[in-house]
Amino acid sequence: MSTSGAELAQKELIEEFEIFDNWMDRYQYIIDMGKQLPNFPDEWKTEEFKIQGCQSNVWMRHEEQGDKLIFKATSDAAIVSGLIALLLRIYSERTADEVRNTEPFFLAELGLDKHLSPTRSNGLHAMLERIYQVAQQAA
Repeated sequence: MSTSGAELAQKELIEEFEIFDNWMDRYQYIIDMGKQLPNFPDEWKTEEFKIQGCQSNVWMRHEEQGDKLIFKATSDAAIVSGLIALLLRIYSERTADEVRNTEPFFLAELGLDKHLSPTRSNGLHAMLERIYQVAQQAA
């Protein structure tokens, strides 16, 4: 079975994080990734696009371009914006099938599931759930 683009993206991410010796550096890297998120217009910051279950405000919107799902998202919290950047890197610009078939193994590999506070972790899973819902509906 061939490796999907989403799986390759996860492997690249894991390799990038291997250069950091400690979690302070990893958090900083995640925050820096969040600062590079594409612009998310204020008119998209509506209840319709808001993700429930996040401690901070998170908005996620998607569109379909051909057979690919394009996700855009933002947050008012730096670390959460970084988590969004991680998710978009793996799940955006993929087909619905690819999204649905991509387990987020990078969370455990990077230790994010252990190092995030429970509220951040819940938020991350709420964002993932939205991504999977969108893919399910598009499939």
